[in-house]
Amino acid sequence: MNTKQSKEMVAMILAGGQGSRLKDLTKNVCKPAIPFAGKYRIIDFALSNCTHSGIDTVGVLTQYKPMSLHTHIGVGTPWDLDRMYGGVYMLSPFMTEAGGNWYEGTANAIFENIEFIDYNNPEYLLILSGDHIYKMDYSKMLDFHKRNEADATIAVIEVPETDVSRFGIMSTKEDGSIYEFTEKPKKSESRLASMGVYIFTWQKLRQMLIDDNKDKKSDHDFGKNIIPKMLGQKDRLFAFPFSGYWKDVGTIDSYWEANLDLIKDYSTLNLYEKEWRIFSKSTINPPQYVGSEARIVNSIISDGCVILGDVHNSVLFPNVVVGKNSRVMNSVVMANTTIEENVIIDKAVIADDCTIKKNTVVSGESEIALIGPGREIKTNVLG
Repeated sequence: MNTKQSKEMVAMILAGGQGSRLKDLTKNVCKPAIPFAGKYRIIDFALSNCTHSGIDTVGVLTQYKPMSLHTHIGVGTPWDLDRMYGGVYMLSPFMTEAGGNWYEGTANAIFENIEFIDYNNPEYLLILSGDHIYKMDYSKMLDFHKRNEADATIAVIEVPETDVSRFGIMSTKEDGSIYEFTEKPKKSESRLASMGVYIFTWQKLRQMLIDDNKDKKSDHDFGKNIIPKMLGQKDRLFAFPFSGYWKDVGTIDSYWEANLDLIKDYSTLNLYEKEWRIFSKSTINPPQYVGSEARIVNSIISDGCVILGDVHNSVLFPNVVVGKNSRVMNSVVMANTTIEENVIIDKAVIADDCTIKKNTVVSGESEIALIGPGREIKTNVLG
């Protein structure tokens, strides 16, 4: 890269997470590549937000099992990111003359890609997580950042008091400036949680990253190191309030909940909004078929599905077969799974390419029943 471009803001999506709490769902793919809502991947939300926000240069930082993510994103055509100047770039760890390592933390991942960012010469840098479900106009957040002449702006959402221990929590003044940041506190008077969406003035962050990389005691993490240091040196940090739907699908429970949130009458995540569509790589499938004795209630049924039994309050991905006299309830069933006759599925997440044999029960009782990819189930499974 010899000739610099000049972009007002470049986005960097952190998409290398293994997502170990999602158990078998990340056996073959990284967390941002997990299928969601019948036809998407989780990362589609961050990428689509960038497109709608007018951001045309996006770096996707991959690490754990990146092949499915690379294949899904390709050159970025579904998100209008197949551009001559700008576009989407897949950024994996690489070797130099000095050697090479895996990304060692969120800040280190950005530091290792300073050359890419400098090439695009942005005034501002947007940093995102690739594993959150939400819609956000980042251009409004950038306007907020500029008005406040901020060094860093952090998107925040109000969470219940019982959830503060799961997030980085910020305390703010009336003008929105942040005076305190605590990573996963046991208790806090504030309930403003970081969404993992940051805008930094690039030249300020660039020097912070260089200094942090030299600190052998640092975890090289934004929440643990960069943000506390910026507060300590009295930099201008502001909290950008967000009130829409947002979910970190970091566990089986939260993944199941996020999918089933889509079929609630009062869901605040509208996938059918024409002005803010979620874009994704399309697959070619036949139309769905619903048999004469089938019954479908309050469910998402994707292309290629063959429904001969009953489906209630569930999300079915492409090419799922539900056999005669079978019932699927309160469940998420991924692509190319066959549910044979006389099967009961209730409160379950079933991964792709599974076969649930006839006369079988898969049911979540104390916890969501999980069936990993490619499995054949012949005996009852109770969660």
